[in-house]
Formats: sequence, C-alpha cells, structure tokens
Amino acid sequence: MKALVLTEYNRLEYIDVPEPQMQPDEVLVQVKACGICGSDIHGLDGSTGRRIPPLIMGHEAAGVIVDTGARVNGWKRGQRVTFDSTLYCGRCQYCKQGLINLCDSRQVLGVACEEFRRDGAFAEYIAVPQRVVYALPDDLPFEQATMVEPTSVAVHGVTRLPIRLSDTAVVIGAGVIGLLAVQALRAVGCGKIIAVDVDRGRLEMARELGADAAIDSGADAAEQVRRQTGGRGADVALEAVGMPATVRLAVECVRKGGSVAQVGNVSPTGEFPLQALVSRQMTVFGSAASCGEYPACLDMMRRGAIRVEPLVSAVAPLSEGAQWFERLRNREVGLMKVILTP
Repeated sequence: MKALVLTEYNRLEYIDVPEPQMQPDEVLVQVKACGICGSDIHGLDGSTGRRIPPLIMGHEAAGVIVDTGARVNGWKRGQRVTFDSTLYCGRCQYCKQGLINLCDSRQVLGVACEEFRRDGAFAEYIAVPQRVVYALPDDLPFEQATMVEPTSVAVHGVTRLPIRLSDTAVVIGAGVIGLLAVQALRAVGCGKIIAVDVDRGRLEMARELGADAAIDSGADAAEQVRRQTGGRGADVALEAVGMPATVRLAVECVRKGGSVAQVGNVSPTGEFPLQALVSRQMTVFGSAASCGEYPACLDMMRRGAIRVEPLVSAVAPLSEGAQWFERLRNREVGLMKVILTP
C-alpha cells in the first residue's frame, strides 16, 4: 500500500509500505480521509520526541471497514467508521473506571516514542482494535468525520471545567481546538465567551462560531477581559496553545476562585504564576486527549451544534502531503485544517 512516511526528521516520503497485519480483535479500515494535526507538524522536526522516524503519522481519520479479525463482534465489511486515536487496554484500573485516556498501557496512533511505536493513518489502510471504533452517521462526509478527534479533545477540555449556566469563559488560542472549544462552551450554556489570539483572521472566525468578544493577545488581553467582566475576570478559561506566555495569560484572565483547563502542550515545560494560583485559590485542570466523547461529538457535528466545515481549509491527495505539511509549518495565511485523502 501507499503511505506518507516520516523517513527522517523533516523528510516526508510517499512510498510503498507493507499493509498492516490485523490482530484477531482488530478491524482493517480503508482510510478515506485523515487530517493533519498540529502535533504532527511539531513532530516533524523531532522537537516533541514523539514522532521518532521511520513512522506513518496521522490520527484524525475516517474510512470503511474492509476486513475483521476472528474475535471481532458487531462490525462488518462496508461500514463507515472513525476511530479513537487513543488505544487503551480496557483492563487496568483506569480503564475500569472509564478513564480510558489515562490507561496504564495507553498508546496513540501515529506516535513513536521511547515507550511505544504505533503507525498511523496517513496510509491506504490501518488496523485498529474494535473497542476504539465508532460508526459514522450516514450523512456525515468522511472529510468532516476526521474532525471528531479534535472536537472530542476540545469537548473533553470543556467538560473538565466546573461550568455553570451564564458563566463567562475565555479561550486562549483560536486555532482548531480553540475554535471547537468556543462552540462547545456555547453548547453547555456559557453566557459570555471571549476568544484571545494574535491572528485577526482567527479572531473573526471565533466570532462567527459563537464568541461574543475577540481580543488580540498582544494588547494587554487580561486587562481587556477584566474590563468586559466588570473588573472581576472570567469564571473559567481554556488554554489551547501550550506556551509559557499563554499559560500565564490564562491564569491572569480568570477571577479569584476560577478554573483553567490546560489543553495546549506545545512546550514540554512551563511556569505557573504560583502565588497567583495560591492567593486567588484557583484550580487548574489538565486535560489529556478525550475520554469517550466520540458519540456525543459525532451527534453534535451531525446536528450542526458544532460546525467543523469552516475549519477545513483544504482537501488534498495524500501524495501531496509533504507540500501541505510545509505550508502549514510556514503558517501560510488562511490555513487551518488540511485533510489528506489516500
């Protein structure tokens, strides 16, 4: 089969590779579409340590089942499906408690690190365990279905927060995850949603997708948030960038006793304003991937409660993947999510 392979850092090649060997509890999926995630872009140069070549990246995908293992039940050939990027064991204490994203044996599709190696979906076929597979609504196109993975990440981050009706929420970072979080916050009943970013185009899109206010992060954003909240600060914040400066900004934007959901993790380390956290009695929630939100997210996408089509900038052949990676890495104006189709 053909696949887009990270053969060495900063080098992607569209080459022939062996088809995946399906295990008895797995299904073989013919990939119809796979999105380029920001983590793939950052993994391209080796800076994250989680894309050790050679590797087939890609974990935001959808397709059709073409074969099933001997121990697979409830799935058949021809079904339109997507699948969770997190592979969990189903046996450890975390899995038994429903905390599948914290599984002791957790692996992630399209990731290779010191602990494990798992090829992803920038390929014609991929084999995945049946327990991570979800049926697609008939009227949801494959290209949009790939967006369920980032949607679930955003929704999981939002559900980590103790949100009450009419709360004011701040979203730091109006990239794909941030824009999906804006919509999720609206869906759970936030009264006012403020988006913060440095890019004007993304701030305009945040308004289109439900934000009540859009603030340039370089213009004393925390003070502007306080002005829009009567000097109090937002009740909750969701940080979707993961840089030290944006993490500090999220804390600065929130009122005393407020909460921050930390979703972004571009930087492996950072500093929290410790005295502010303590003296203002704030709570910070780490948010790891998603945790069973796929069915709800697919339903919201189908109903239009969360709109993903405005975030898809381009759909392109997998054979052109290297060029699109480069364009995304160069942050070409207007590019949000690029979907590759084998």
